[in-house]
Amino acid sequence: MRKMNGEEFDPLVPFFDAMACTSWLSDVHHQIKRVTGSWTGKRVLDVGCGTGRLLLRGVDEARQVVGIDLSEGMVQAATELFAEKGKSDQSSFQVGDAYNLPYAQNEFDLALSTCVLFLLPEPEKGMKEILRVVKDGGMIAMLNPSEHMNQQAAADYCQQNNITQFEETTLLKWSNISTLRHRYNSEELSTFLLGCGAKQVEHFPVVGGLALITICKL
Repeated sequence: MRKMNGEEFDPLVPFFDAMACTSWLSDVHHQIKRVTGSWTGKRVLDVGCGTGRLLLRGVDEARQVVGIDLSEGMVQAATELFAEKGKSDQSSFQVGDAYNLPYAQNEFDLALSTCVLFLLPEPEKGMKEILRVVKDGGMIAMLNPSEHMNQQAAADYCQQNNITQFEETTLLKWSNISTLRHRYNSEELSTFLLGCGAKQVEHFPVVGGLALITICKL
Protein backbone atom coordinates (compact mmCIF):
# COMPACT_ATOMS: atom_id res chain seq x y z
CA MET A 1 0.00 0.00 0.00
CA ARG A 2 1.49 3.33 -1.09
CA LYS A 3 2.13 5.99 1.53
CA MET A 4 0.43 9.29 0.76
CA ASN A 5 2.33 12.57 0.69
CA GLY A 6 1.31 15.97 1.96
CA GLU A 7 1.07 17.57 -1.47
CA GLU A 8 -1.82 15.25 -2.34
CA PHE A 9 -3.87 16.81 0.46
CA ASP A 10 -3.00 20.46 -0.17
CA PRO A 11 -5.71 21.02 -2.84
CA LEU A 12 -8.26 19.34 -0.56
CA VAL A 13 -7.95 21.79 2.34
CA PRO A 14 -11.35 23.47 1.72
CA PHE A 15 -13.04 20.07 1.40
CA PHE A 16 -11.56 18.72 4.64
CA ASP A 17 -12.28 21.91 6.53
CA ALA A 18 -15.91 21.81 5.39
CA MET A 19 -16.04 18.12 6.30
CA ALA A 20 -14.88 18.96 9.85
CA CYS A 21 -17.84 21.32 10.11
CA THR A 22 -20.47 18.78 8.98
CA SER A 23 -23.07 17.77 11.54
CA TRP A 24 -21.89 14.16 11.75
CA LEU A 25 -18.16 14.86 12.17
CA SER A 26 -18.73 17.91 14.34
CA ASP A 27 -20.79 15.70 16.65
CA VAL A 28 -17.96 13.18 16.79
CA HIS A 29 -15.52 15.97 17.68
CA HIS A 30 -17.90 17.04 20.46
CA GLN A 31 -17.94 13.49 21.80
CA ILE A 32 -14.13 13.25 21.66
CA LYS A 33 -13.84 16.44 23.66
CA ARG A 34 -16.37 15.13 26.18
CA VAL A 35 -14.75 11.73 26.73
CA THR A 36 -11.24 13.22 27.04
CA GLY A 37 -12.47 15.44 29.89
CA SER A 38 -10.87 18.68 30.95
CA TRP A 39 -7.81 19.86 29.03
CA THR A 40 -6.95 22.37 31.75
CA GLY A 41 -3.19 22.80 32.11
CA LYS A 42 -2.44 20.10 29.54
CA ARG A 43 -0.23 20.05 26.47
CA VAL A 44 -2.38 18.53 23.76
CA LEU A 45 -1.11 17.12 20.45
CA ASP A 46 -3.27 16.41 17.39
CA VAL A 47 -1.58 14.06 14.92
CA GLY A 48 -3.05 14.73 11.50
CA CYS A 49 -4.63 17.94 12.77
CA GLY A 50 -6.07 19.02 9.43
CA THR A 51 -7.33 22.59 9.71
CA GLY A 52 -7.36 22.48 13.52
CA ARG A 53 -11.10 22.34 14.18
CA LEU A 54 -10.84 19.68 16.91
CA LEU A 55 -8.07 21.48 18.81
CA LEU A 56 -10.08 24.69 18.69
CA ARG A 57 -12.66 23.08 21.00
CA GLY A 58 -10.23 22.90 23.91
CA VAL A 59 -7.70 25.65 23.27
CA ASP A 60 -9.13 27.89 26.00
CA GLU A 61 -8.55 25.17 28.60
CA ALA A 62 -5.23 23.74 27.51
CA ARG A 63 -1.79 25.05 28.44
CA GLN A 64 -0.87 24.60 24.79
CA VAL A 65 -2.32 22.84 21.74
CA VAL A 66 0.03 21.49 19.11
CA GLY A 67 -0.97 20.27 15.67
CA ILE A 68 1.07 18.32 13.15
CA ASP A 69 0.02 17.34 9.64
CA LEU A 70 1.69 15.95 6.54
CA SER A 71 0.08 18.69 4.43
CA GLU A 72 1.59 22.17 4.40
CA GLY A 73 -1.77 23.50 3.24
CA MET A 74 -3.56 22.04 6.26
CA VAL A 75 -0.97 23.49 8.63
CA GLN A 76 -1.28 26.91 7.03
CA ALA A 77 -5.08 26.78 7.28
CA ALA A 78 -4.92 25.76 10.95
CA THR A 79 -2.44 28.53 11.73
CA GLU A 80 -4.69 31.07 10.03
CA LEU A 81 -7.80 29.79 11.82
CA PHE A 82 -6.19 30.11 15.25
CA ALA A 83 -4.84 33.58 14.38
CA GLU A 84 -8.33 34.63 13.28
CA LYS A 85 -9.70 33.43 16.64
CA GLY A 86 -6.95 35.20 18.57
CA LYS A 87 -5.45 31.92 19.78
CA SER A 88 -2.00 31.99 18.19
CA ASP A 89 -0.20 32.33 21.53
CA GLN A 90 -1.77 29.10 22.82
CA SER A 91 -1.14 27.06 19.69
CA SER A 92 1.59 25.73 17.45
CA PHE A 93 1.33 23.94 14.10
CA GLN A 94 3.94 22.25 11.96
CA VAL A 95 4.39 19.93 9.00
CA GLY A 96 5.47 16.44 9.97
CA ASP A 97 5.09 12.69 9.56
CA ALA A 98 3.03 10.47 11.89
CA TYR A 99 5.71 7.78 11.52
CA ASN A 100 8.41 10.08 12.89
CA LEU A 101 6.97 12.67 15.24
CA PRO A 102 9.48 15.46 15.99
CA TYR A 103 8.81 15.39 19.74
CA ALA A 104 10.53 13.94 22.77
CA GLN A 105 9.33 10.89 24.63
CA ASN A 106 6.64 11.61 27.24
CA GLU A 107 6.13 15.18 26.02
CA PHE A 108 2.32 15.46 25.94
CA ASP A 109 -0.53 14.91 28.38
CA LEU A 110 -3.07 14.12 25.68
CA ALA A 111 -2.74 13.11 22.05
CA LEU A 112 -5.53 13.03 19.48
CA SER A 113 -5.71 11.46 16.04
CA THR A 114 -8.89 11.42 13.97
CA CYS A 115 -9.54 10.15 10.45
CA VAL A 116 -5.79 9.66 9.95
CA LEU A 117 -4.30 6.41 11.19
CA PHE A 118 -6.48 4.20 9.01
CA LEU A 119 -4.98 5.94 5.95
CA LEU A 120 -1.44 4.85 6.77
CA PRO A 121 0.07 1.76 5.12
CA GLU A 122 1.30 0.76 8.60
CA PRO A 123 -1.15 2.36 11.06
CA GLU A 124 0.34 0.46 14.00
CA LYS A 125 3.65 2.26 13.38
CA GLY A 126 1.84 5.60 13.75
CA MET A 127 0.08 4.43 16.91
CA LYS A 128 3.39 3.42 18.49
CA GLU A 129 4.81 6.88 17.74
CA ILE A 130 1.82 8.52 19.44
CA LEU A 131 2.26 6.24 22.45
CA ARG A 132 5.92 7.26 22.61
CA VAL A 133 5.26 11.00 22.94
CA VAL A 134 2.51 10.77 25.59
CA LYS A 135 3.40 10.85 29.29
CA ASP A 136 2.79 8.03 31.72
CA GLY A 137 -0.62 8.78 33.15
CA GLY A 138 -1.59 10.54 29.92
CA MET A 139 -4.29 9.74 27.41
CA ILE A 140 -4.71 9.11 23.69
CA ALA A 141 -7.98 9.56 21.80
CA MET A 142 -8.33 8.13 18.30
CA LEU A 143 -11.14 8.00 15.76
CA ASN A 144 -11.13 5.15 13.25
CA PRO A 145 -13.68 3.42 11.01
CA SER A 146 -15.01 0.25 12.62
CA GLU A 147 -15.29 -3.19 11.08
CA HIS A 148 -18.94 -2.34 10.29
CA MET A 149 -18.06 0.56 7.99
CA ASN A 150 -18.76 0.05 4.30
CA GLN A 151 -20.41 1.96 1.47
CA GLN A 152 -23.86 0.42 1.90
CA ALA A 153 -23.86 0.80 5.69
CA ALA A 154 -22.83 4.45 5.35
CA ALA A 155 -25.55 5.07 2.74
CA ASP A 156 -28.14 3.45 5.02
CA TYR A 157 -26.98 5.56 7.96
CA CYS A 158 -27.31 8.73 5.89
CA GLN A 159 -30.83 7.79 4.80
CA GLN A 160 -31.93 6.89 8.33
CA ASN A 161 -30.57 10.17 9.75
CA ASN A 162 -31.55 12.49 6.90
CA ILE A 163 -27.93 13.25 6.04
CA THR A 164 -27.90 14.63 2.52
CA GLN A 165 -25.88 16.57 -0.07
CA PHE A 166 -22.34 17.53 0.95
CA GLU A 167 -22.64 15.89 4.37
CA GLU A 168 -23.64 12.60 2.76
CA THR A 169 -20.84 12.90 0.20
CA THR A 170 -18.18 13.28 2.91
CA LEU A 171 -19.38 10.27 4.90
CA LEU A 172 -19.62 8.11 1.78
CA LYS A 173 -16.09 9.13 0.75
CA TRP A 174 -14.80 8.21 4.22
CA SER A 175 -16.53 4.82 4.01
CA ASN A 176 -15.10 4.15 0.56
CA ILE A 177 -11.52 5.00 1.56
CA SER A 178 -11.76 3.01 4.78
CA THR A 179 -12.77 -0.15 2.93
CA LEU A 180 -9.68 0.27 0.75
CA ARG A 181 -7.38 0.99 3.70
CA HIS A 182 -8.08 -0.17 7.29
CA ARG A 183 -11.09 -0.83 9.48
CA TYR A 184 -10.93 -1.81 13.13
CA ASN A 185 -12.32 -4.47 15.40
CA SER A 186 -12.41 -3.14 18.97
CA GLU A 187 -10.99 -6.33 20.50
CA GLU A 188 -8.07 -6.47 18.08
CA LEU A 189 -7.33 -2.78 18.62
CA SER A 190 -7.44 -3.22 22.40
CA THR A 191 -5.07 -6.19 22.21
CA PHE A 192 -2.59 -4.20 20.12
CA LEU A 193 -2.65 -1.11 22.37
CA LEU A 194 -2.43 -3.08 25.61
CA GLY A 195 0.48 -4.99 24.10
CA CYS A 196 2.20 -1.64 23.45
CA GLY A 197 1.95 -0.63 27.10
CA ALA A 198 -1.47 0.95 27.48
CA LYS A 199 -2.97 0.40 30.92
CA GLN A 200 -6.60 0.78 29.90
CA VAL A 201 -8.44 0.91 26.56
CA GLU A 202 -12.08 1.84 26.05
CA HIS A 203 -14.10 2.17 22.85
CA PHE A 204 -17.11 4.35 22.11
CA PRO A 205 -19.10 3.50 18.97
CA VAL A 206 -20.13 6.61 17.01
CA VAL A 207 -21.84 7.31 13.68
CA GLY A 208 -24.24 4.46 14.31
CA GLY A 209 -21.41 2.04 15.09
CA LEU A 210 -19.62 2.74 11.80
CA ALA A 211 -16.71 4.33 13.65
CA LEU A 212 -14.93 4.00 16.99
CA ILE A 213 -13.58 6.58 19.38
CA THR A 214 -10.81 4.78 21.23
CA ILE A 215 -9.56 6.13 24.56
CA CYS A 216 -6.20 4.78 25.63
CA LYS A 217 -4.87 5.53 29.13
CA LEU A 218 -1.16 5.15 29.83
